[in-house]
Amino acid sequence: MKLLVINNSVSGFGDHSVFDFCRTFARDGDEIVLRTTDGTSDLRTFLRDADAFDCVVAAGGDGTVSSVAYMLADTGIPILPYPAGTANLLAMNLASPTDVPELVRTARRMQTMEFDLGEIELSDGERFGFAIMAGAGYDAAIMKSAEQSKKLFGPMAYLTSAFANTMPTHSRLRLRIDDAEIETSGVGVLIINFSKLQFDIPVVHQNQPRDGMFDVVVFHTKDAFGLIPVLLAAILDRNGEFPARTDALEIHRGCAVEVEAEPPIMVQYDGEITGTATPFKVRMLPAAATFVVSDECLRLYS
Repeated sequence: MKLLVINNSVSGFGDHSVFDFCRTFARDGDEIVLRTTDGTSDLRTFLRDADAFDCVVAAGGDGTVSSVAYMLADTGIPILPYPAGTANLLAMNLASPTDVPELVRTARRMQTMEFDLGEIELSDGERFGFAIMAGAGYDAAIMKSAEQSKKLFGPMAYLTSAFANTMPTHSRLRLRIDDAEIETSGVGVLIINFSKLQFDIPVVHQNQPRDGMFDVVVFHTKDAFGLIPVLLAAILDRNGEFPARTDALEIHRGCAVEVEAEPPIMVQYDGEITGTATPFKVRMLPAAATFVVSDECLRLYS
């Protein structure tokens, strides 16, 4: 087999287990090409010959994997998300293994499934891809606040950041979802492809990253305390009880979304802080990513 390994050396805790993966994977006749970035190199140059390999291993956080998937969108080239970031939400949503021997076995079996991707266009015209979710407001504030402590606290950094940002900006929101115009307000908005957050907590009841549609969720509160009932409901939802999310969440569905906010609120996608504020646009790229998946993932999404 021929593997192209894209390694983000500054993701997560810097444990570099991807080198163990390469050594464990290698058999007689295999070819493994490792290309490493610290965020400086353009990943497009790394992927210039991706079609010459059996699989691309994207080792890093969710942003790294999403970037690789976006650059390879609609090519059918298999991508193995290697969980080397802080939260690794995509790997969790895909029920991917986390230990090296199981990741090697997954790569050897080369079972693949196609999943939707999102494309976000920022206010400055730049475009990026995301696999899990994009949003603005409270979620982006949490991501930004957690940046400095992720290496020390891991996923707990996001929870700590949430409690430190109890009074996020409350904005008037104007949404255009497909052909519908919606006027509302709240502390944030999420456009969701995969629905599970840290600690396996689902934002919405269904996890449907293969249906060609986004869930659009408005945090319909005045402050962060209003989201506590939502969090409790989501924890119960994880146990299969499917409680109501209360009126703190306003939920819509669509495949093309435009968001405006007054006052403007900060934008993120897959945990990446953009440095820009609303407005932004999102469009669906149906079945654009081909991921190498586990048996459990096949059972979940077939």
